[in-house]
Amino acid sequence: MDQILPLIVIGGTLIFVFIFLYYVPLGLWITAYFSGVKVAIFSDLVAMRLRKVPPAPIVKAAITAHKADLPLSVSKLEAHFLAGGNVNKVIQALISADKANLGLTFERAAAIDLAGRDVFEAVQISVNPKVIQTPIITAVAKDGIQVKVNARVTVRANLDRLVGGATEETILARVGEGIVTTVGSADDHKKVLENPDQISRVVLDRGLDSGTAFEILSIDIADVDVGNNIGAALQIDQAEADLKVARARAEERRAMAVAAEQENKAKIQEMQARVVEAEAEVPKAIAEAFRSGNLGIMDYYNMKNIMSDTEMRQSIAKGTDATDKIDDEPRRKK
Repeated sequence: MDQILPLIVIGGTLIFVFIFLYYVPLGLWITAYFSGVKVAIFSDLVAMRLRKVPPAPIVKAAITAHKADLPLSVSKLEAHFLAGGNVNKVIQALISADKANLGLTFERAAAIDLAGRDVFEAVQISVNPKVIQTPIITAVAKDGIQVKVNARVTVRANLDRLVGGATEETILARVGEGIVTTVGSADDHKKVLENPDQISRVVLDRGLDSGTAFEILSIDIADVDVGNNIGAALQIDQAEADLKVARARAEERRAMAVAAEQENKAKIQEMQARVVEAEAEVPKAIAEAFRSGNLGIMDYYNMKNIMSDTEMRQSIAKGTDATDKIDDEPRRKK
């Protein structure tokens, strides 16, 4: 029992010292004191622990700002950390902006950081402009020739419009639209090939960086190539479409003619059927005339003679036509 008691006392003492140093980071306070940063032990460091804020990154950021002659209080840094911001990025951006005389304030930097943008990268782009490579932009001149343009856009971050401003995708879309409009308004694709700088001048004068987080410094045409003859291809497609339409209309007319011909044949067959039906009624009419006394036997024979003469004459006429055709065949061969 006498041996266990000292161990309990030592263990309790170590636990107390560990808890005390956790909530009262004396080493961090000493570092801040000798760095010239005023940090209170209980009202600042212990309070941070109780608010579940790690005091080390806050104090280190305050020391960095103090060494760079940036008057920032620990409470501002802690508030930005509690809001979900990146304290180190903000301090780095403020130091870079101060060295470049950009006039960036802590409030503006914190707003940019809380907006989800990399404020340090924004400051770097503001100091060192960034070159954005556009994809191959295809446009068609008035003569129907396709022109492929590849451009490089040099931009600089605008810190005042970085919050709420459009991103690089908007810059690329506007530059592409400007190139398509400029090439499309050219009367000849050769003029575009001869003066590619005209595209950059026209596009740059349109103020494409309005409402964006960047300022366009220059638009340089890297490459201009000639593509397909879109005008000729469209004319060929139009001609093929017209040909298909003409064929469809001709087929429609042919179908209508065939239908009309079949309708005429049907009418002729109907008329022939009516004639046959009428001829079938003739013997009945003759028999009825015999019974009623309206037709005599001599009248009947006279009618038969006339019919026989008519059939004989028709036969002779048909034989003459056939003979003439036979006689004309040798003449045609000669």
